[in-house]
Amino acid sequence: MRVKSGFVVREVGGKKYAVATGEAARSFKGMLSLNDVGATIFKLLQQDTTAEAIVEAILAEYDADPALVRADVDNFISQLRGIDVIID
Repeated sequence: MRVKSGFVVREVGGKKYAVATGEAARSFKGMLSLNDVGATIFKLLQQDTTAEAIVEAILAEYDADPALVRADVDNFISQLRGIDVIID
């Protein structure tokens, strides 16, 4: 899975956002506000990856409970699917 082409992560005023550009902006209006972990996940989704690979990358960067990370990653991916931002 990966994020649809045309989405980028940018920092504005110290906050991170995912923004649709080019063709993606025609179907997705607005931007997504991201925390640091959300921005990391979104950046990992710029290339084809799996939920398992994302969980491993998060655990390598943050000291966190693996079960909680897995649940959070699954929830975030589910939300992105719900707004049609991910290609499987």
